[in-house]
Amino acid sequence: MSSSIKQPNVITCKAAVAWGAGEALVMQEVEVSPPHPQEIRIKVVTTSLCRSDISALDSHAIFPRIFGHEASGIVESIGEGVTEFQEGDHVLTVFTGECKTCRQCMSGKSNMCQVLGLERRGVMHSDQGTRFSINGKPVYHYCAVSSFSEYTVVHTGCAVKVSSAAPLEKICLLSCGLAAGLGAAWNVADISKGSTVVIFGLGTVGLSVAQGARIRGASQIIGVDTNPEKCDKAKDFGITEFINPNDCNEPIQQVIKRITDGGADYSFECIGDTGMITTALQSCCDGWGLTVTLGVPKVKPEVSAHYGLFLSGRTLKGSLFGGWKPKSDLPSLVDMYMNKEIQIDEFITHNLPFEEINKAFELMREGKCLRCVIHMPK
Repeated sequence: MSSSIKQPNVITCKAAVAWGAGEALVMQEVEVSPPHPQEIRIKVVTTSLCRSDISALDSHAIFPRIFGHEASGIVESIGEGVTEFQEGDHVLTVFTGECKTCRQCMSGKSNMCQVLGLERRGVMHSDQGTRFSINGKPVYHYCAVSSFSEYTVVHTGCAVKVSSAAPLEKICLLSCGLAAGLGAAWNVADISKGSTVVIFGLGTVGLSVAQGARIRGASQIIGVDTNPEKCDKAKDFGITEFINPNDCNEPIQQVIKRITDGGADYSFECIGDTGMITTALQSCCDGWGLTVTLGVPKVKPEVSAHYGLFLSGRTLKGSLFGGWKPKSDLPSLVDMYMNKEIQIDEFITHNLPFEEINKAFELMREGKCLRCVIHMPK
């Protein structure tokens, strides 16, 4: 075994480190440990900025920390016992893993994983330790990925091997937002041909839902957003009607009920606002109306809704990563992109070098980008 002969060493590299809530990231040198058993160390090629990176940075989370979770890269070294990957493999990172052996993974009903689920404490799943340090002091992880670093270490269950023919600077979007939207439309809602759909929030996730609805043959795809600049862009992804609630003189749910003859078949909340979940529920029809919530709320995590909405047959479903089992399902999405069956390039509004990562945060805060792809030094 080559891994037993050649022991990887600590790597010193550049990372964008967060030291406090809402503060600009600091570009500095960090030490990255060799991968432990069942882990791989990845040379990050590209990483894109996701809204949840900003939400987490702005919260009073654990610091110092390296954020970033939507990424692509190349395996630099492998830990003990790793047989699935080898040095040089192209991979996508995933913020929720797939161990393939726990009750959830084996159920065939879920993409949750009891072993490698969403990691919230800033450490590795395997030993609750960190693989980053500065002057011997730990630097914490984010979602067990931490891609705002030239090198990172992830569990093998949180990485997906992909074709070396696929462009890493494009497919990195599939490791979170774009796949989450497509999956919500296809796996969670299972949108049917000829149906009516309303989407609240037209960022990358919302527009991915729109793309998924269009591919499924939905007849009416209504987009709701308070940013009027999103109107033209939204049409490129399948939105048939754009509504800005600020331009309406009645509640948005009333507008939607009127133009859909009693409510949409499917509604999607892609903002991360629990108040909008109630509005989305009120916007779908009696009998079979389905609301899917994808957003991660920054404040007020509790959802409130009148029981009558459910008594009349509506359903509310949650969605994490669009129901995709990351290791099992992501390669097929990469294939769909390579076969020109799904759009990715059109979501990339900006490309920036790693040293300008704080500019990416500014662009997203100002609502001026969908996805900003950050390129690591060659």
